[in-house]
Amino acid sequence: MAEIVRMPKLSDTMTEGVVSAWHKKVGDKVKSGEVLAEIETDKATMEFESFTDGVLLHIGVEKGKAAPVDSVLAVLGKEGEDITALLADAAKQVPEKAEAAKTEAAAKPKAEEKAPEAKAAASAPKAAPAAPKPAAAPPNGHAANGGRVKASPLAKHLAEEKGIDISRVRGSGPDGRVVKQDVEDYQGGGMGYRAPQVESYTEVEVSQMRKTIARRLAESKFSAPHFYLTIEIDMSRAMAVREAVNKRIAPDKISFNDLVIKGVAVALKQHPKVNSSWLGDRIRFNEHVHIGVAVAVEEGLLVPVVRFADGKPLRTIGAEVRDYAKRAKEKKLQPQDWEGNTFTISNLGMFGIEEFTAIINPPDACILAVGGIMEKPVVRNGAIVPGHTMKVTLSCDHRVVDGATGAAFLNTFKDLMEEPALMLGEGAI
Repeated sequence: MAEIVRMPKLSDTMTEGVVSAWHKKVGDKVKSGEVLAEIETDKATMEFESFTDGVLLHIGVEKGKAAPVDSVLAVLGKEGEDITALLADAAKQVPEKAEAAKTEAAAKPKAEEKAPEAKAAASAPKAAPAAPKPAAAPPNGHAANGGRVKASPLAKHLAEEKGIDISRVRGSGPDGRVVKQDVEDYQGGGMGYRAPQVESYTEVEVSQMRKTIARRLAESKFSAPHFYLTIEIDMSRAMAVREAVNKRIAPDKISFNDLVIKGVAVALKQHPKVNSSWLGDRIRFNEHVHIGVAVAVEEGLLVPVVRFADGKPLRTIGAEVRDYAKRAKEKKLQPQDWEGNTFTISNLGMFGIEEFTAIINPPDACILAVGGIMEKPVVRNGAIVPGHTMKVTLSCDHRVVDGATGAAFLNTFKDLMEEPALMLGEGAI
């Protein structure tokens, strides 16, 4: 008997999927465990395996198209089997999740509600409009009757102000008439005409990843009352310790980001109220420390998780983060890689950003925005000397974390970064 294969929910935040590739075509035999299609979720492109044997009788979602979770992806059955009634019944019994997805889609701007052909045309990159051609004009802007220059009074006045011989300006108005814009565009020499500037743009469909980023961050920003705490950290000792450690473990290396992750993890163990989540009718204080590390990818941002970061050596933390970053860019992360964070770090220091604020990554109560290490004058022992400092900003959900709680955490983190020996006990490297 024919069986409907529905669009799977491949991540906790997935509401719809895009079929990026079909590995089978209608009429092909399919065995249980064979890859049927590749599906782009909000976070990665994943292979979808068939759960049953049969012949692919129907494809419900064409390559490149999106469909809600639980909608009809395909139909498998016996060769030649009539599936008309099955598809008709499926159309009547639309799953609730598919209905929710349709409701969300209906809320989009009406500009998106186009016929398929129009939508396809709108989603294709727009070519720059052709530059308007100036009206034909005799050389040097002269009219045909006796060599008199046709020009608007404003164009003549502007040309006189600029010291421009208006007879050398090519007119773009009717019958070669020189107008104000022609004088403004005149560059001197030759015919002096410069093609007018034109507006152009390109539009692309919003990816599943970008849709989810937009939805989740908007929910976070407008539902969680954010407040921000910034502190400046003297990084001189951290720089010296990192250099010494890297000499000792060469050719391995640890980065400043590894030190930040370790410092945050150790500080969270001392301040569990920051390592928490708002769950509506209750607050969860996590005793374990799972650090989400924001990783930039082409289409947006992924947040893989370093689990039990407080108990891991620096080299292990660094190796995990590098592996996550590589697999994130290749779209090879799996759901277990990005689930379960209790706190998140976003580091833009490597891009030269000195200071910024970040939006909390649900379900966390806090996120730490890390800026770059900047060389600047500092005061030590009453004297101004060269130094290196780093600014970090803690975004807090005020429903869970109060100002004093967040400040205490930041001061502990500052102490750990300014004296790394406090967190680098035996086995910590």
